[in-house]
Amino acid sequence: MFEAHFQTFEDPEGGVALTARLAAFREELLRARLTGFVIPRADQQQNEYVPPSDERLAWLTGFTGSAGMAIALLHEAAVFVDGRYKLQAAQQVDKKAWSVESLIEPPPEQWLGEHLKAGDRLGFDPWLHTFAAAERLAAACAKAGAELVAVDSNPLDAVWTERPASPLGAVTVHGIEFAGETEADKLDRIRAEIARLKVDALVLSDSHAVAWTFNIRGADVSHTPLPLSYALVPKDGRPTIFIDHRKLSNSTRAHLEASAEVMEPDALTATLTTLAQKGASIALDNATAADALSRLIASNGGRPVRSSDPVALLKAVKNPIEIKGTQTAHRRDAVALARFLAWIDREAPKGGLFEIDTVEALETFRRDTGALKDVSFPTIAGTGPNGAIVHYRVTRKTNRRIAVGDLLLIDSGAQYEDGTTDVTRTIAIGEPTDEMRDRFTRVLRGHIAIARAAFPDGTSGAQLDTLARQFLWHAGLDFAHGTGHGVGSYLSVHEGPARISKLGTTPLKRGMILSNEPGYYKADAFGIRIENLELVVEAHIDGAEQPMNEFQTLTLAPIDRRLINAGRISLRELAWINDYHARVRREVMPLLDDEATRVWLQAATEPLAHAK
Repeated sequence: MFEAHFQTFEDPEGGVALTARLAAFREELLRARLTGFVIPRADQQQNEYVPPSDERLAWLTGFTGSAGMAIALLHEAAVFVDGRYKLQAAQQVDKKAWSVESLIEPPPEQWLGEHLKAGDRLGFDPWLHTFAAAERLAAACAKAGAELVAVDSNPLDAVWTERPASPLGAVTVHGIEFAGETEADKLDRIRAEIARLKVDALVLSDSHAVAWTFNIRGADVSHTPLPLSYALVPKDGRPTIFIDHRKLSNSTRAHLEASAEVMEPDALTATLTTLAQKGASIALDNATAADALSRLIASNGGRPVRSSDPVALLKAVKNPIEIKGTQTAHRRDAVALARFLAWIDREAPKGGLFEIDTVEALETFRRDTGALKDVSFPTIAGTGPNGAIVHYRVTRKTNRRIAVGDLLLIDSGAQYEDGTTDVTRTIAIGEPTDEMRDRFTRVLRGHIAIARAAFPDGTSGAQLDTLARQFLWHAGLDFAHGTGHGVGSYLSVHEGPARISKLGTTPLKRGMILSNEPGYYKADAFGIRIENLELVVEAHIDGAEQPMNEFQTLTLAPIDRRLINAGRISLRELAWINDYHARVRREVMPLLDDEATRVWLQAATEPLAHAK
């Protein structure tokens, strides 16, 4: 009945089975006269999703998360992950060969300081690290009396004999009816930023920036319509795009050549070398530009200027066409979500569903819209204790039966040509415990606090993050991830530079789309997360003495009323819940064509009464 076209459930290689790879890698390090090597989870452009040819960390260690790093010394080795992946990494790597360490606090450089010895030579691939990351490694080595060595060829690739070829996904034009702005207008705005930076040229090292600037999309990585590419935008004259010509049809080539020169990727180094030799100042993105680019420019007489990529902020603020598109995409997605949630409520209590069944069903309901291009990330469907693994991905080995008494956490999203979605719902299967309802209600109150927030221009995500955690903190609880991330327009579901987190310093601007997803996770028991996408809009407040903003919720899906302790919420929170459900019913009901789902949606969005 249901099947997944965009997701697989095969178990990744891992654990003891990969230990031989580490031994072979160490032999290669000895041949290269290195005493260790740093293996980031990264490609040349620091993409979240990387092509199979760049999955070096997973190939060597077995860890398949989207963020992490490994350091292999000749006699010790460690995998570094953040709080989202601590449980996952412990399950995937061979703990006799690798220790699992913190990626954030303390950072890997502290581990290096404790394990490097004077005279050691630590290797790294400068194409896979930003210049800031390289500087941190260099400082750690210097403190230990060791040397950081930039290699010309990655020694891991020498032992990865079956490494896949680089991707050649076809490039398509992202039409003006979706993009809402021409390439020429975008380039004018980018050149204004180049003038502000007082540089001669800007390197677009982030493929998302290239895709947005030139209104193209691609198929080089999973779940994000990304054409792996670079661009060079001078302060005067035509820009140059560096992209594999085999990805281009005649029409896409003509589209690109209307606004830029088109060259092969390996021409980037020669072009930058020529420009640097003229003494040019060239801006590089702190977040995505490889250390190799900075080294290349500096060694040829140019001046690398480190800055935030101005395109990231331009791209994050959606124009009216993109906003209208994402609203349409969310209404379309809401139909699939309603059908899915109604199906879960009918079938899960019977005891015959497994986690994979839910992933396949939700993708099928989205494909039934006729507009699905891909899922925006692998669906997280965790029941019971699997729900406590923040970025859990079900495999055939971990596939768990959904039992009465479980909480099912399902976090999913879709890529439509007019918008990208991301939504999480936590569903009670049978009667929830008092503890489950208490934790869910605390998470929901934090979610509502973000959704109802009013904030002045210039407010950052860090200033709002506490709102989502306050009710958990009152009980001595918290969650080990950010409250929200930016979302692209038929691009990355995790888009910078804005986010709602303790580290979110970018001011939130009208037109930005961010997620609102507080959670709670009880290890080996259950997980809870409630996620909607929010659009930053102007707030109209009587008597306001400064420009104010607020969030407009884009996601349209019922929140499980069975998990809400109505005696623990305020009247304002109750009003928000009932208003939200009334809006869901009003906007989604006319789009449903099957009576069973309509009946379910009516019941799922009934007003909640306050319990004293």
